[in-house]
Amino acid sequence: MNRISPRIARSCAIRPRRVGRITAASLLAPLILAGTALSGGAAAQTLSAETASATLQADKPGPQIHRDVFGQFAEHLGHGIYGGIWVGKNSRIPNDGGYRRDVLAAMKAINVPMVRWPGGCFADEYHWRDGIGATKSRPTKVNTNWGGVNEDNSFGTHEYFGLMDRLGGSTYVSANVGSAPPAETAQWVEYMTAPQGTTVLAKERERNGHAAPWKIQYLGIGNELWGCGGNMRAEYAADLTNRYAQFAKSANGPMLKIASGPSDSNYEWTEAMMRIAGKNIDGLALHYYTRPRDKNWADKGPALGFAEREWASTMAHTLQMEEFITKHSAIMDKYDPAKRVMLAVDEWGTWYDPTPGSNPGFLEQQNSVRDAVVAGLNINIFARHADRVKMAAIAQMVNVLQAMLLTDGARMVKTPTYWVFDLYKPWQGATSLPITLTSPWYHKDEVAVPAVSASAVRDAAGQVHVALVNLDPNRAMPVSVAMTGLQATQASGRIVTGPTMDAHNSFDSPDAVTPQPFADARIAGGTLSVTVPAKSVLVLDLR
Repeated sequence: MNRISPRIARSCAIRPRRVGRITAASLLAPLILAGTALSGGAAAQTLSAETASATLQADKPGPQIHRDVFGQFAEHLGHGIYGGIWVGKNSRIPNDGGYRRDVLAAMKAINVPMVRWPGGCFADEYHWRDGIGATKSRPTKVNTNWGGVNEDNSFGTHEYFGLMDRLGGSTYVSANVGSAPPAETAQWVEYMTAPQGTTVLAKERERNGHAAPWKIQYLGIGNELWGCGGNMRAEYAADLTNRYAQFAKSANGPMLKIASGPSDSNYEWTEAMMRIAGKNIDGLALHYYTRPRDKNWADKGPALGFAEREWASTMAHTLQMEEFITKHSAIMDKYDPAKRVMLAVDEWGTWYDPTPGSNPGFLEQQNSVRDAVVAGLNINIFARHADRVKMAAIAQMVNVLQAMLLTDGARMVKTPTYWVFDLYKPWQGATSLPITLTSPWYHKDEVAVPAVSASAVRDAAGQVHVALVNLDPNRAMPVSVAMTGLQATQASGRIVTGPTMDAHNSFDSPDAVTPQPFADARIAGGTLSVTVPAKSVLVLDLR
């Protein structure tokens, strides 16, 4: 991609807002609702308590955690696709038909279940015909959302499905609602799903090299229609959602339709969308990004070299995801008490100031132990809401924001966030188990949040796994877990942590932060006892 004058890309994630003072009181209510932080009269006691105590009820299984909660997001943004996933068939970088072999292997190793494409803000300026046919005949356009660089459309529909064929995951295609008519979405769906030889578009797909139809698991009806997708009112967006959903018809099995939902606390949007379009959609997207500083999009805070105050604010803002999911779900329950419509958190993760010297529109940032802890906290929250949250996508998969992988030419490095996803692989498709936790507090300046987060599952083979996240960067945290309905006698697992808050993997030191074996857990008398090191994500396998 050829660079032109760099510019600051406008935010397409969430509207600027002020959180103000971050305290235990501001975060406590949603955590109590979820039954994960404090319970009964223990609140006052935990202010000075040094041990977290929990109860795991293995005999009271909850809902299944859908594997697509561990989904990924790949947008035409910076080096997320070009150079990150796709290098072309003639590249000297080892590739499989143009796809980086190292990236494919890394993604398959963590069982990537789903990838959302082509955006993001890019989706509502994307016209699918630009990305089919002979590569040399595809038009070059300017990516007006991200960095002002040339987009040559060499990665299009066929290349996306080629990626998913190699990964074996669910497909999630975002349709253009912002700048294209319903007929364009309908025709694209027909092109992708019509049986071989049946329609003009099916025959065109065959001429372009793929005779058999593809399967679309999820179709996004636009992206962030409240912002970069069209700056719409909620009621108007809901009417459009009904219209686009009506005419987008898969000819190759069920296709779940995901409406453009709210950003963070925009509950009015959820209310309008569910009231007007709830019967015609299968999911509502929620977007929320964690920023250390959240008053000004031009000043979000650095990815490395930050003070503990920004570690603390990052953790507090991350924990707000619990409140958002709880309150949006309550609104959805009014119109959908059977929980047919999923809440799809299809953009989440950390967003910092771009790496110094990079194109600011490419959203490049390093990924540290802080990001690993953020990932663990979010996954635990999703697990606790598995009845409604049935799909999610971290932003993004490679080289952008809270990436799994970073690449530089032929080099690739796995980030601390990647390794957290590796730890949580047993959660994919597992049965959630209730775990009620009473935690000490982590305090820093005006920030006060519970220091420990937890979730637990039983996998398909019957084994129970417990995840414990210690977000306190200074103190190891003793945790005692009373277990019912479980006859485990041993516990061991792996941990992700580092010597500093911003410990990270670089191309010169790719293994600075990797999972390490953990054997310092004990089970006696039906109680699991473990001291979780500071700033860490620990997953234990119980036997």
